[in-house]
Parts: sequence; structure tokens; C-alpha cells
Amino acid sequence: MMKIGIIGGNGKTGSAIYAEAKKRDHEPTAIVRNEERARAVLGDDANLLVKDAFELTKADLTAFDVVVDAFAVPMGSTQQYLHLDLLTKLVRDLRETQTRLVVIIGAASLKLPDGHRLLEQLKAMPNNEQWIGVPLNQTYEYEFLQMIDNVDWVAISPQREFGPGTTNGYVMGKDQIMEDANGKSELSRGNMALAILDELESPQHHQQRFTVRNREAD
Repeated sequence: MMKIGIIGGNGKTGSAIYAEAKKRDHEPTAIVRNEERARAVLGDDANLLVKDAFELTKADLTAFDVVVDAFAVPMGSTQQYLHLDLLTKLVRDLRETQTRLVVIIGAASLKLPDGHRLLEQLKAMPNNEQWIGVPLNQTYEYEFLQMIDNVDWVAISPQREFGPGTTNGYVMGKDQIMEDANGKSELSRGNMALAILDELESPQHHQQRFTVRNREAD
């Protein structure tokens, strides 16, 4: 059994990870700012740490075997830099500790078949200045993590489309956009949760990033 702290544990992705961890008999804790909202999502008996993520102490974080950074800033927010601000704080507090750090970053840093990052394609889209801040800062997160050698980190990127859908398994990749037989590059939140819990129970990646896409239906 692992003690798993999930920053943003009442969010759409964080709550899927919380549910999967609980299903596997681990001890998840949702780290949230609003207790009432979190219990509405996770249930009255949910295990919560009610605290702003930026106020977490080293003692708070190292009480867990794993900390999952599922923090999300809405697309179009003018505070997109908070993604990177939080990650740098987590890295500072977890240096030279035994707590594993799992960071969910966007797909923008994944590579297209032509070798260019998806980010370059996004930058070429019209009116991108209204929403490009979040994928840009999530790319910065991955670039920053690659400099870190004294934190037990792993990063996971979804595919181009990430959201609701069935939980039926996944196909793993490393740094590339992947498409299924229908040309779709998709990942459901449930399959993201499966991939994260599988990695925590049977570690395959150390100071690396990987990605997963939905498995085709049988």
C-alpha cells in the first residue's frame, strides 16, 4: 500500500487517479483548497489535505510515498506560469528525498511524425495567443525536469485529445504523438489513471517522460 498525495485531487484528472488508487487499496489523499467542493466530487469519506498547493511544506510532501502533480490552470488563463511555479517548488522540497514525484504535463512537447513538437503546430494556429500559455508552460515543465537528477520524478503526457471516455486500457509510447487505427490521438482520464497506477506499482521509468493513448476497443 502506498500513501499517494494528489495535488488537484478533486479535478477531472486528479479525481480519476484518486478513484483508481483507492480501488487498488492504496491510501490516496486529495490535496485541495476547497473541502466542500472536494467532498462533493470524491465523497463525504474522502481523505483530504485542505491546503493551497503553494503552501505545502516539505514535511507535508514527504509524508507521502508519492506526490502526483495534477494541478491544472484553465486554458486561456493569464496565470499559466503557475504550472512551472508549482513544479519548481515541488522539486525544491523533494530534492534528496525518497518521495516519488509524478508530473502530468500536456501533449505539446510530444513529437509529430515529422520530428517537430506539437507545440510548433499549435503556435501556427490562428488566435493561439488566447490559449497557448498553458501548453507553452507545460513544455517548460518538461524541459525543467530534464535538468533534475536528484528527485525521483516521472512525467506523463496525454495525447492530442485528452478528456472523458471509457477506461479500457492503453498503449504506451515515449515522446511521440500516437494514433490508433482510425487516426485518432486520444486518451481518456480513466486510462491516464490506469497508466499512472501501473507505473507506481511496477516502475518502468526513472527521471523520464512517457505517454499513453487509448487502446482500441475489442
